[in-house]
Amino acid sequence: MIQTADRLKTVQEYYFSKKLREVRGLMAKGRPIINMGIGSPDLAPSQHVLKTLQEAVLDAGAHQYQSYQGLPELREAIARFYQDKFNVTADPATEILPLMGSKEGIMHISLAFLNEGDEVLIPNPGYPTYTSVTHLVGAVPKYYDLTEANGWFPDLEILEKQDLSNVKIMWLSYPHMPTGAIASLEQLGAMVNFAKKNDILLVNDNPYSFVLNAEPASILSLPKAKEVCLELNSLSKTFNMAGWRVGYVLGSTEHIEAILKVKSNMDSGMFYGIQKGAIAALESSDDWFSSLNEVYDSRRELVFQLADKLKCTYDRNAVGMFVWAKLPEGSITSEEFIDDILYKKDLFITPGTIFGSNGEGYIRFSLCITEDKIKEAIKRF
Repeated sequence: MIQTADRLKTVQEYYFSKKLREVRGLMAKGRPIINMGIGSPDLAPSQHVLKTLQEAVLDAGAHQYQSYQGLPELREAIARFYQDKFNVTADPATEILPLMGSKEGIMHISLAFLNEGDEVLIPNPGYPTYTSVTHLVGAVPKYYDLTEANGWFPDLEILEKQDLSNVKIMWLSYPHMPTGAIASLEQLGAMVNFAKKNDILLVNDNPYSFVLNAEPASILSLPKAKEVCLELNSLSKTFNMAGWRVGYVLGSTEHIEAILKVKSNMDSGMFYGIQKGAIAALESSDDWFSSLNEVYDSRRELVFQLADKLKCTYDRNAVGMFVWAKLPEGSITSEEFIDDILYKKDLFITPGTIFGSNGEGYIRFSLCITEDKIKEAIKRF
């Protein structure tokens, strides 16, 4: 019998891959499941973006292999976007690298900067892929606590007391997923100083900046942040292009060159038409963001009502396309809670524990669902 690689023993099938298979099985049996679990935008990209994609497929060379670095005009569009929205100056030729989704970037960055046995600081709670990729490359996860009491921000005094000599990368995510917490520029500045002091590559994963967030921020807007920081971003949430798989990473020339060494050996470039559509999206007017947030704001108010029905508490000032809610005192575990609702009320909600042990006692609602569906969920209670 052919044996799988030892690295597979360090990871499990992604929670949503497994759980959604269970949910689809219930739906196949006729159960009227309402899925409020996953953050996959149900809205479409703008008509201008779609038209650009359609027209681009007829361009000469559209179906050939593309540059590993992406079209120059795509990198220039990303540079303009970061200059306009975040006041960040980045050289499109050397400091920006388009990716096939920021999830790909997590793997590429880890392969570029981690050796076997290196340690990686990972938020708890946080995006599960940070942990799985760390395991896959043979590095060692080292979790740092995020708690509601501390505004879901790391306690740097506690971190400084730890042995950080083997830490190479620290994953950061503000606006934070799954809690929706934001970090001020002062807090981000403290993180940059921490990274410089401890010779750590700080990577901020920043795909939620423009969803229900009045003050988008980039860690790269801080002085000399590029010396120790990378920032990942994505078109998935901001422009309803999750299935397109378009992301990008910004950083110093040296850091981007290291990532490109990995990426150029892993794919053969992003489809031309998708790149042209991405350029059109990045050039969207402020009206696009306003209209998107108007939809999400209405949905969020309804989700607050649903959370009230479940006697949960939540932060009305949190941002992003989720509502992170605390279960009432004395409740069963998060996973038992969501399974009870799934099988009794035909409603799927994400348990906080899939994001780490500090997610116990919390659940997460997605806003990627129509108002009618949310109202129906409310009626079921």
